[in-house]
Amino acid sequence: MPDFKLEAAKTALQFIKPGQTIGVGAGSTIANLLELIAADKQLAASLTFATSSFKTAGLILQYDFRLLGSEQVKHIDIYFDGCDQFDAKLNALKCGGGIHTSEKIMASLANEFVLIGDASKSVEKLDTTYPLVLEVLPTGLQLVYQWLAKNIPTAKVTMRLSTQKDGAVITENGNYLLDVYFAETITIEKMNAVKMVPGVVEHSLFIGLAKKAVIAGEGGVKVLSPIP
Repeated sequence: MPDFKLEAAKTALQFIKPGQTIGVGAGSTIANLLELIAADKQLAASLTFATSSFKTAGLILQYDFRLLGSEQVKHIDIYFDGCDQFDAKLNALKCGGGIHTSEKIMASLANEFVLIGDASKSVEKLDTTYPLVLEVLPTGLQLVYQWLAKNIPTAKVTMRLSTQKDGAVITENGNYLLDVYFAETITIEKMNAVKMVPGVVEHSLFIGLAKKAVIAGEGGVKVLSPIP
């Protein structure tokens, strides 16, 4: 069976030009892309990398690539990342890693944000398969709970808990993560409205940021653009 994530990474590699600053997220497709870059030593030596992922930073250093600290990044030529699901307009949900705030900053700093992965991530409309993840200030926690109960009463809200210690997962910014599971499909606008609640730092919905999506599946590799 073909490795669809590897095939997507091979196509994504073609968008990279020597001398660029490359932003990368996390996941197996990104790991494939870094391995492909490492195989082209001349290209790799010319690039500068940026990432908000601890695991990806370790890979970048393992390959001896040039790595910028997150606070040093002023501009990114092209940013690659995976997601859990994206729609026809390339609005994407990124739920797993819990680092969506810093990932969204990098995507916004980039000239071009490219989603990469397997074809299963592509849907016509975002559905209820994955939660919307909120990064929330500790002082705003109860207000956010109250807003959700009032405005989206059918949603199930759970705080993300650590599996390695007793207590909540704490983000690199010192905040909590809330997973919001919707009982029915709701509009992008309503999901985005939670961002206006005081105490919400960011949510995991990336609206209008991706310029391309590179996906691989049984039908081969496709490069998608957002449908207006």
